[in-house]
Amino acid sequence: MVNGAHGGGLDPRDPGGSPPAGVSSGAMRISELYAAGAPVYSFEFFPPKTDAGYRTLFRTIADLKRLGPGFVSVTCGAQGSTRAKTADLVIRIEQELGLTAMAHMTCTGQTAEELAATLDRLDAAGVGNVLTLRGDPPRDQPDWQPVPGGFRHADELAAFVKSRWSFSLGGACYPEKHHEAESPEADLDHLKRKVDAGVEFLITQLFLDADDYFGFVERARVRGITVPIVPGVMPMTGIQNLRAAMRLSPGSRTPDELRIALEEAEGDTERSFEIGVEWATLQCRALLDGGAPGIHFYTLNRSPATRRVHERLNAA
Repeated sequence: MVNGAHGGGLDPRDPGGSPPAGVSSGAMRISELYAAGAPVYSFEFFPPKTDAGYRTLFRTIADLKRLGPGFVSVTCGAQGSTRAKTADLVIRIEQELGLTAMAHMTCTGQTAEELAATLDRLDAAGVGNVLTLRGDPPRDQPDWQPVPGGFRHADELAAFVKSRWSFSLGGACYPEKHHEAESPEADLDHLKRKVDAGVEFLITQLFLDADDYFGFVERARVRGITVPIVPGVMPMTGIQNLRAAMRLSPGSRTPDELRIALEEAEGDTERSFEIGVEWATLQCRALLDGGAPGIHFYTLNRSPATRRVHERLNAA
């Protein structure tokens, strides 16, 4: 398969170092999970729009909790539109379900004061982990500028969080280059600034070929980026699912083998599901065999495909 293990033998794990102390008592730091050395499985969710959506989501989280994830994360909507809901959901997950949860925080559409209020609330509730992101600018604003008193780049947000709180900070990275970056080298320069600002681990944008991940890790290590780099994976369980994911991830490449298989299976839900699960399982095995520190699953608030991939990895 295209997504076979990379032969370079480069370990994407953190080669050393101790996370800073001082986070709220009892909070698990995600950086410490990766430092422990065992592969960490984690799941990503987004705040639903309706009460019924929340009920469905909590059933999904309870279902996936049985798999023993190291943590879960909750996204923040465009322009920070779900900032309060993100915080609410992270706090509920920690307090009601007993899972370590990480809140996504974005620069777009938010002032430093608004971000500070949310961070204070998370800290007071005992949440210990934040993912610092720029966020997606409005599509109709090619010359987007931050709101007055806000931040333009994720490294600025990370530095702000580190200056006042003791959260364990994560950040995003792009194995196939961020689509706005001038070059792969410039993209790594931006990433190094985030790490220098205090980001302790990185989670990749979704990708579909393990070789792309390992090639990226190698370039990042040469650039002096030493923190754990965690692959983000989404099982593609249908051709429409694949097309939608690629629209949201314009820098990601679609392997022809996967695209053709899903196109040929269009209309056959069970066959499409099996193709997506099998591809993601092989991808994850290659990543873990090559030294990836874990797998971060993009769940789309659903559990069947993620659960099936996890089961097959553990059965192997």
